[in-house]
Order: sequence, then structure tokens, then C-alpha cells
Amino acid sequence: MNYGILSLIPPLVAVVLAIKSKNVIFSLFCGGFAGALILCTGNPFAAVKSMIGDYFFIQLTDSYNAGVIVLVVFIGGFIKLMEKSGGAQAFAKGVHKVINTKLKAQICAWLGGILIFFSDLGTPLLVGPVFRPLFDKLKLSREKLAWILDSTSSPVAILIPFIGWGVYIMGLIQNEFTNLGVTESDYTTFVNAIPFQIYAILAILMIPLVAITKKDFSQMKKAELRAQQNPIPEEMKDTYVPEVDEKGYSLGNARPIMVVLPIITVFVVLFVNLVPLGFPFQKVDGNIFRIALTMGYFLAAVLLMAMIYLFKVKNIHDTFKIYVDGMKGMTDVAITLVLAWSLGTMISNLGTAEFIINILESANFITALIPAFIFLFGTFVSFSTGSSWGTFAIMMPLAIPMAQAFAIPYEICVGAVLSGGLFGDHCSPISDTTILSSTGAECDLVEHVKTQLPYACINGTIAFLAFILAGITKSPLCVAVAVVVLVICMFVWNKVEEKKVNSAAGN
Repeated sequence: MNYGILSLIPPLVAVVLAIKSKNVIFSLFCGGFAGALILCTGNPFAAVKSMIGDYFFIQLTDSYNAGVIVLVVFIGGFIKLMEKSGGAQAFAKGVHKVINTKLKAQICAWLGGILIFFSDLGTPLLVGPVFRPLFDKLKLSREKLAWILDSTSSPVAILIPFIGWGVYIMGLIQNEFTNLGVTESDYTTFVNAIPFQIYAILAILMIPLVAITKKDFSQMKKAELRAQQNPIPEEMKDTYVPEVDEKGYSLGNARPIMVVLPIITVFVVLFVNLVPLGFPFQKVDGNIFRIALTMGYFLAAVLLMAMIYLFKVKNIHDTFKIYVDGMKGMTDVAITLVLAWSLGTMISNLGTAEFIINILESANFITALIPAFIFLFGTFVSFSTGSSWGTFAIMMPLAIPMAQAFAIPYEICVGAVLSGGLFGDHCSPISDTTILSSTGAECDLVEHVKTQLPYACINGTIAFLAFILAGITKSPLCVAVAVVVLVICMFVWNKVEEKKVNSAAGN
């Protein structure tokens, strides 16, 4: 049955409510209920029954989906352990002795953010407090630190296929492939989409580019000048000393190896399980990949718990409680996944993507512009909602069918969805990572947004143009072009800023 314009109601309800309520779970649920109402010809009782029986239960009984949820829960436990172990702080403090210049401080903070790739929310709270006193001492602005933290949290996490972000995204991709009867691998598609995650790549590369060239501009340049002229008073600097209980347990006992060894364990277990099957050069069954990854995170967590106890950081009871709390903390993610899968299946049953495709075909819409169009709409939704994951859940059921209909490689449209969704997560004032980055750097949230937004807008504009190029060429070389354009823009913008300063001085 063709539902026509009615098929647009579920995604529109989800988008509008996400913008208004800032609550992704509520928005996805309402969007799904709207779809069920349409499918049940307006009967609310039948719609609720259909949502539960035909969508929620079906999604949970699917072996792929169940495996994703189990993996997400184990990842949550490991991440919480890593955040609370003190190992990341110990690792960062170990390099303080050799960080004696502004360039070294910025590059090391950048590398520290990349090292904590396993947790986008952990990066600001782990790296920020460690580098904040150092930035103060070197008269680097806290706004600069907040920008570095924000640009190495979600932009790094979204590129990694074997952490929560990658697992969540691959779950959305696989659901659409199942709905369309496509036999492509969700893992392969995600990996192939990495070069098309243009916004994330630009956001990460901009940090060393600014640090090395000293090409700060706009509000960030003003913040750096303020830091030079008005350094942070001594009493405002971080003077935290870890508490020691009566049995000698303390975060101060943590060691850098508590970060390095568990992460190595994840890789070793993963490769021991998958290399005999031809990984990474041959396609590996998704279920086997998830089993190996779950096993890796579990063994890494066991090792980390043992080290936390042996180094007398925390006792066994508290350590295990942290692990379980981390697992519980992934409840929202699991619920979001089930609702996103349900909404995606519902949108497929309503023929929403087909309706949009027919409109674009009848309007003679240029196919090459579709990735850029997807990216642009994604930036609007994500900036308005502050949620990248919610944007992915709404956009993926529309983008993948459009890629199939217009013969666009899946990875380009997936990359456009991820780049668009990341934009809002990176710079929206209501995004959790934006808020946590200002918290980790101890700078004002409004100042963080003001200083970061010009950088984000430059990257977003370049990414938009690069997706037009990607739509035309279908080549990952578009990201190389985007990086070159970024370098040129940095120098041009800096020249414009210098002319403004000189002109003002002349007057």
C-alpha cells in the first residue's frame, strides 16, 4: 500500500519533538507511535499492540540486534571502569615533565584525547583536569583546551568501528540492509565510510594545524589574547590531591599501564579470534565479530579490575560495583537502539524513502547533490537537538534507501549522515560533549561555544562542498581535497584577521 505524504509523518514527528523536547527516546517513541497509528488506520489500541508485538519484540528477538545490545552493555562496563580507574590521569601526568611549550601542550592534549578513543564523554573529564593546570601555566586559554577536548571526543569515537559508536551505527546500517534485502556487510560499509566522515576528519586535523601554524582566529584569537594578558589566578588552578582511605586505597596509586594494557588486550583477543578467519582482509561474519569483541572487552575489564585491586586504587567491592553501574548506564543506549530499529522498520513499511525518492526523481533533482543534501539536513537536526545518535536514527532509514535508488555507494551516504549528525554533537550548546568539554576545561559554556563555532562552521562548509564533490566523483579522494581547502582557508582567514587588526590600529 502506498501511504504517500502520510509516510513523512513519523520521521517529521521524531525530528520536531527531538528539537522541542531535547529527548531522543521520547521523540523516537512518538515517531514510531505515529507510524503505527497510520499502519493501524488510526486505532490507538491496535497501534500500541502493533508497536509492542510487531516491532519491539521482533527487534529484541532478532539475533543480530540481541548481540549488539549485549556488546553495548559489556562496552559500558569497561568504559566506566576505565574512567574511574585513574589510569588515564596517571598516563597524562607522566608526560608533564616534557611539556614545556604551548605547541607541546596542545599536541599532547590532542594526543591524549585520541588515546581515550573508547569514550567520547570520558575524554573531557579525563584529559581536561590533567591539562588544565598546564594550559594555565603556559598562558593558553581554557577555551582552547575546551575546543581540543570537544574535537577529540565524538570526532575520534565516531571513526572507531569496535566501540559503542561503531556498534550503534552498524546496528542502524544492518537494520536498513535487512529491510532492503541487501547482502552488504554492515562492518565493511562502516569501514568504507570512514574516508567519507569528512567533518570528523577535519575537526581532528584542525587542532595540530592551528597549533603548529599558530593561526588562531575570530573569538578564539581574542580568548588567547585574554589568556596572555590575564592569566588564571593561582587560587583557581587545579590543586586536587587524591584521598587515601585507611586501607591505602587511592586514585593516586593508579599507573599508566592501567590504560595501555586493557586496550591492548581488546585488540589481541579480537585478532586471535578473527585472524584465522581471514580478518581484516576477508569478510568476517558479523555475529562472530561481535562475539570476539564482547569477549575482548570482558577479558580487558577483568584484567583492569585485577590491576585496580593490585595497585590498591579501589577495593574489589567498589570496583565490581563500578563495572555493573557502567553496564546499567547503557540502558538508555539499548532503549534508543530498539526504538531506532523499530522506527526504521516502520518507515520502510510505510515507504517513506520511496516517497521522497519519487519526489526527487519527478523534480529532476541532481543525483550528485544527494549526499550534500543529506549532510545539510543532518547538521540542522543535530544542531537543533544536540544529539548525533538521535540524528543517525532518524536519517539512516532515509539515506540508505536513497543511496540504493540513485546508485550512490552506500558508504558516501552513510558518511554524509555521520558527518551531519556529528556537527551538532560537536558544537551545539545543548550537546552533552559540548557541555562536558567546557566542564573539563573549567571555562564558561557560552565562551566555549562562541570560540569553537567559527572553527566548526569552516569545517562544516568545507564538508558540505566535499560531499558535492563526493556525489560527483564517488571517490574518497574528496577528503584529501577537503583537507587542502582547510589549510588554505586557515591562512586566508588569518590574513583577513591581520588586515582588520592593522586597519583598526591605523585608525
